[in-house]
Amino acid sequence: MNKRLIILLVSIIILVALIGFSIRSRDQLTWPEQFIKDTTGWVQTLVSRPAHYVAGFIDNVRDLQNTYEENKELKSKVQNLAMLEAEVQGLQKEKDELSAVLKEKKSLSDYEPMNATVFRRNSDRWNELLTINKGSRNGVKKNMAVMTSSGLIGKIKSVSSGTATVQLLSSEDPTNRISAVIQGDKKKKLSTVFGLVVDYDKESKQLIMQWTEEQEPKKVKVEKGQFVTTSGMGGVFPKGLLIGKVVKVEPVEDGLTKKAYIEPAAQFYYIEHVMIVKTPGQQVEEEDGL
Repeated sequence: MNKRLIILLVSIIILVALIGFSIRSRDQLTWPEQFIKDTTGWVQTLVSRPAHYVAGFIDNVRDLQNTYEENKELKSKVQNLAMLEAEVQGLQKEKDELSAVLKEKKSLSDYEPMNATVFRRNSDRWNELLTINKGSRNGVKKNMAVMTSSGLIGKIKSVSSGTATVQLLSSEDPTNRISAVIQGDKKKKLSTVFGLVVDYDKESKQLIMQWTEEQEPKKVKVEKGQFVTTSGMGGVFPKGLLIGKVVKVEPVEDGLTKKAYIEPAAQFYYIEHVMIVKTPGQQVEEEDGL
């Protein structure tokens, strides 16, 4: 018992000495402490680097997904912005004209949109015709304008009870003409020019608008980027539907006519949903000139 008591006392003394030694202020660590600390640090580094890499990779993937969604949303907003900008220019000019005529009650730019879905396209005439799920029983009539959220795409060519055929602006039909106007800007000294969209260039995928010298104001100035909209002068299409933007202007060979190449606001290849444009009280004539 004496030996056990002595061993216990010695052990307590040694333990107290070690505790006191470990808690005292020291400038340097002992080699066992250094070894344990270095080993622990190396293991932590070895584990943390792959973990940080994986976490960073996951964050990058999430950022890419967010960027894709934001880019998609921005593209949609840019398309809508172009339509709004063209509409604002047209409405401003219309406001100036209407202010001088107080008895004017209705505007040529007033229209009622009717939503429809494309359910058939002929592969042989993909760039010319498409069929939608609205017809005469829905109030659809021949020569009504048809557009997407981006801009004008064509007109109603024929109508049955429950369906209608749309003739696209990219059609090769020479009678498929649209009365249009290149919108001017007084601040930028850009002239307003009236004319007809008469053709579609398949190579450049651009519409062609023509006008004569008689339709051209003096010292006309048409530049790239000017908006082109329907003029409302054809008696069928309402005024102010966005067609596209001017890309370039050049004279025609006869010397009496000029033409502008127009980048369409809407694309004609992939179309799923459309809007049929109906002016209140509109009586659509069975004619080709618009």
